[in-house]
Amino acid sequence: MEIGIKTDTGKLRNNNQDAYYANYPLFIVADGMGGHRAGEVASSMAVEIISNVFTVDSSDFYFDDNIINRIKSSIYKANEEIYNSSIKDEKYSGMGTTVTLAYIMDNKIFIGHVGDSRAYIYRQDELSQITVDHSLVEELIKNGTISKEEAKYHPQRNIITRAVGTSKDIQIDVNIITKEKGDILLLSTDGLTSMLDDDEIKNTIALYDDVQIVCDELVKLSNDRGGYDNITVMAIKF
Repeated sequence: MEIGIKTDTGKLRNNNQDAYYANYPLFIVADGMGGHRAGEVASSMAVEIISNVFTVDSSDFYFDDNIINRIKSSIYKANEEIYNSSIKDEKYSGMGTTVTLAYIMDNKIFIGHVGDSRAYIYRQDELSQITVDHSLVEELIKNGTISKEEAKYHPQRNIITRAVGTSKDIQIDVNIITKEKGDILLLSTDGLTSMLDDDEIKNTIALYDDVQIVCDELVKLSNDRGGYDNITVMAIKF
């Protein structure tokens, strides 16, 4: 297995509100939101809390349901602690974060997801998005109001409909896919996907054998396009 990681502030932001965790078998990306560095606090809290929940005890991880329950409980805990911090301290008011995580067990990849960060699988020269964005434009695409092409330029494309820490209640998506030899799992924040479309991501992956170079190039391309947001990309090659 090979791992590549690259995070960057981008061209316009003053600080990097993205956070990540990469320690096999758990991988996480989080994109924080909130003023006065509150987003940076939220994403860091989420990554720390979730990774701690997973490392406490993994003896029951031989059953799918137990892993799914751990994914949900870890995100629930992060949501609770971030939300409580936001209502106790005015400077953190309204903070929240996306979370997309992958837990790998044997030949399965378990994906937990809240927000508009993404998980992809690159397999046999094809790139498939595993997660569904929890965003306003995704809702508009689903109900036929706008097309996918129109979504790229929609003025409200950065509005997300779910986040960790912004309310007491949270809904979490969990997907399970079977991994194959040669697969590349890609986790990213929307600083990448708002700048590059899926074909551009796929073509960049196809160009390089080294997944660290893939991550470096994807971040460079995003910055070349304007780098409007923080960018985090993680690639795991099996």
